[in-house]
Amino acid sequence: MKKSLSAVIRRPRRHVRLAASLALAACGFITAASADPGPDLDLASYEGKVVILDFWASWCVPCRRSFPWLNEMHGKYADQGLVIIGVNLDNDADDAAEFLEQYPPDFRIHYDTEKELARHFEVAAMPSSYVIGRDGELFKQHLGFKVKLSLIH
Repeated sequence: MKKSLSAVIRRPRRHVRLAASLALAACGFITAASADPGPDLDLASYEGKVVILDFWASWCVPCRRSFPWLNEMHGKYADQGLVIIGVNLDNDADDAAEFLEQYPPDFRIHYDTEKELARHFEVAAMPSSYVIGRDGELFKQHLGFKVKLSLIH
C-alpha cells in the first residue's frame, strides 16, 4: 500500500520501504549515515526529519514545473519536519543562478559541482527525487516529475 507524503511525515514509524525489485537497479537503498555528499551537506544531521533530495539542472524542463510544487510542499510540511534540498548538477554556476532567478526556491540548494552526490545515488534522470524517512532510510525514489494527488494528500 502506497502512503502519501503527509502520511510519511505524520506517522514516521509506519511508512513502507520500497522493495528492491521496484527500484531501478541503479538506485539502491542507502541510509543517511552512509551518504558522504561532502562537508557542506551532512544528511545524518537531518535524522528525525523527512528529507527530499531533488536533483535538478537548469536545462531540465520538468524541473521548471517541479520547483513551484516543491515550494508548496515546503510551505505545507516544513513545520512538521520536512526538509527539501535541491541538488544542482549544472556545470556552469551562471546557468543555475539564472534558473533560480526564474524559479526561486523556498528550500535549501546544494551545488554538487563534482557530481559526488549524484554518483552516490546513481542519478539516472532529471529530475530525480529521493525521499529519506525520519529513520534515515530511503523511503521512495522517483524519476521525472508529475504531480499525483496521492502524493499531495
